[in-house]
Order: sequence, then structure tokens, then C-alpha cells
Amino acid sequence: MTSFNDLGLNPALLTAITAGKYTQPTPIQAQAIPPVLQGRDLLGIAQTGTGKTAAFALPILHRLAAGNRRPAPKTCRALILSPTRELASQIAEKFRAYGHDSKLSVATVFGGVGMNPQVQALARGVDVLVATPGRLMDHMQQGTLRLDAVETVVLDEADQMLDLGFVHAIKRISQALPKQRQSLFFSATMPQNIAQLAAGFLKDPVRVEVTPAATTVERIDQQVVFIEAERKRALLLEIMADPTITRALVFTRTKHGADKVARHLGTGNVPAAAIHGNKSQSQRERALADFKAGRIRVLVATDIAARGIDVTGVSHVVNFELPNVPESYVHRIGRTARAGKDGMAISLCAQDERAYLRDIEKVTRQRIPSTDRRGDEKLAAATAAEPRGENRPQQPRPHGHGQNRGGQRSENRRGDSNGGHRSESRGGQPQGAKPGQKPAGGRRFGKPQGQRPSGNRDGGQRGSVH
Repeated sequence: MTSFNDLGLNPALLTAITAGKYTQPTPIQAQAIPPVLQGRDLLGIAQTGTGKTAAFALPILHRLAAGNRRPAPKTCRALILSPTRELASQIAEKFRAYGHDSKLSVATVFGGVGMNPQVQALARGVDVLVATPGRLMDHMQQGTLRLDAVETVVLDEADQMLDLGFVHAIKRISQALPKQRQSLFFSATMPQNIAQLAAGFLKDPVRVEVTPAATTVERIDQQVVFIEAERKRALLLEIMADPTITRALVFTRTKHGADKVARHLGTGNVPAAAIHGNKSQSQRERALADFKAGRIRVLVATDIAARGIDVTGVSHVVNFELPNVPESYVHRIGRTARAGKDGMAISLCAQDERAYLRDIEKVTRQRIPSTDRRGDEKLAAATAAEPRGENRPQQPRPHGHGQNRGGQRSENRRGDSNGGHRSESRGGQPQGAKPGQKPAGGRRFGKPQGQRPSGNRDGGQRGSVH
């Protein structure tokens, strides 16, 4: 079995890995690190939570340290592009931890915060710059950063970065990069059209695919609950009454919906906070800090958080609303069952979301076990007791630009809220489907149990580097 010592990393990095109590590389790390050390371009596909960040951070730090030179003012030597602020901060933290003894500088550039501290950091030059495209282009246009000295560029979550909402920004950034460079793409999903687009940015890349694209982690026990839309919040409070749910992420499609769900949980004495693109950076950081510290039990988020939250001990993920982009389901539920632990994902599915469910099962190549709670008298009574006006379901609007199949505007962001790019998802009206079968007896939503959907156990090992 491959160990980190076998990969040829420098002693300072091995010391940091040992200090972090990591034992052996995950499959994506074992297969990606050697070609990246050799300077090859790479397209890496692996499940979320399997250590993709270390797969590019460790060899980049190794190569930068071996170069033994300092960056020129207003330049960077390695550029990592991230779709969200949270993910950018997370990546930068990992670079600092792994490169603690290498004396390499790391900086972040994203919107929602003042530019002056970023300008000051860039003026000195940095070895590693982690950025969202919108704010990066702001610095380029103002002359506070140039990219002609970049040796390695990374697109993390490449499928989202190269989707239609971001492709123009990426092309403009690519034109400012030197032609002689190393390019690395990493993602948990890679639709064929995005893969074709990525091919134009990579030169003779090594393809590392440790799991089929859009494969969910086997350690996640998944369940769908069929429920009327107007009774979802009552069911959510019932779910959260289970004491085995120690730390939960709840996902909605819209920013307004996230705020409403967080307020409703608060009325049920469930400490919760919402995080989405309309929140300021300080509000988002405070909510994440409270969630990590256990001061709140539930974090309600839009898909902006699905690829940027790396919080240990998330026992449950609840899809209050199913995503209208099926690949987002993989990223959402991948926030649990990390580092070898088990987790549970519960999806609440209304009638107008059946098409989303079919798309998810098609993309993930599995049938998700279901429970039918429609017509439940207990939930009906709880719903009737809610304050009037708070439980009024959103009426579907005529289909048009900027709307998804459920008639709601979803936050499918392609960057940060300050200078980023944004696109809205579109689709046709869903058609009905046969309802799920009712089980013989009830089922609690706590500790994972029962038969799990098929999947691969390639990642999420104990003692792995993420």
C-alpha cells in the first residue's frame, strides 16, 4: 500500500502530514500527486470529501519550495481558482497548514470584504493565491495583480467553474496566464459537455478518476420522504427532534427559503442560522464559526455552501428542497460521512420535485429508498398550528428565464457576490410519478440503518488528508 513517504514529497511536507496524524494517501492523492510532481497537466475526478485539496496542494508546495525563488511584486506563482468564498478560505487554510515549515506565502482574494488588505498582500507578491474569479478580475483590471508569473493554475470544482456562468471569466483569466504553465482540474462531477470544454484548457492531461463521476459515498445512508410542500417545515421540526442528529446541514434552493427555514427552526427551539449569497462575509463567517463550535445545531444553506463547507462531525444532511441540478445532490450530501465516518442524507420531496428526484437517481445510478408521509395526520395538525402566513407555499410561476422547474428562482451561483458571475437554472415543468410505497412501520431519522444504496468506498478513509 502506498504511503506518503513513497510519493517523493520533501521532508517539510512529510513533517506537516505526520503532525496532522494522517496515515496514508487517499486514492485520488496516491494517483494524482506523482504526475503533478512531474509537471504534468491533470484532470482529477473523485467523490467529495476524499482529499482532492491535498492532492494538488502537496505537490504544488513541493514544486514551489524546490524552485527556491521569491515572487515578484504584484504576482503569484500558483493560482487556485475557487467558485465560492468559503471554499477559497478552506483551501488557503490547508495550504498554510501543509506549508507551515516551508516559509511560502499564501493569500486569499474574494469579494464581500475590503480590497485594501488584499492589495497590500499582493503588492509584496505571494507564492500561493487562492481566489474567486470575480474579485481576481477586479485586481487585474485595477493593476494590483498580474498573472504573467503563474507557474501552476488550479480550477477546483472545475465542473461548476467552467459552467456557462463562469466560462467567460475563466477564458479572460486564461488569456492573462503564461502559455507555459501547469494546469490542474479537480472535481467530483464532470458532465461530458464540461469535460469537452476543459479539454481546451489542458495540454495532454493525465486523467485520474478514482470513482465514476457523480458517485455518492457508500457510507451515506440515503432516504427520500414524499411529503406535501406545505408540510415540509413541520416534518423538518419532527426530524430535528431526534437527539442523534448532533450537527445538521439543511439545503434549500433559494436564499429567501433558507432564511424562512432558519427562522422556523428557531421558533421550534432548534438553534439555526442561514448562509447564502446575500449574507455579508462577516455574517457567513460568524454562522460557520457558530456551527463549527456547536453553538448552533443546524446550518441552513443554499448550494453556494455545498462545495465550501468542511465541518467535521456533520451527522445529517437534509435536502429541504431537492436541487434542480442533479450533480449538486452529490456535493450536498457529501458534507456528511467524511473522514471515514457514517452519515445520513434525508431528502424531502414534494410532488413538483419528482422530476428532480428522477434526474438525481439517473445521474447517481441508484434508486434511493423512500418513505411516504403524505396525508400524515400528525403533520397536518402541526401545520395547522403554525402562525398564519408563515406556511403559505410558493405558487409556481409560468416557466421562463431564471426559473427552475419548480417555479422558484434558485441560487446557482458561479462565483462570489462581489464581482462574480451568476447564472440561473432553467428547465421544463416536471411531470408526475408514481408515489413511493409506504413502509409497514415508521422509521426514525437518526442513526443510519437499513440497506444503503450502492456506491464506492474509494475515499473517506480514516486518517486521510483532505
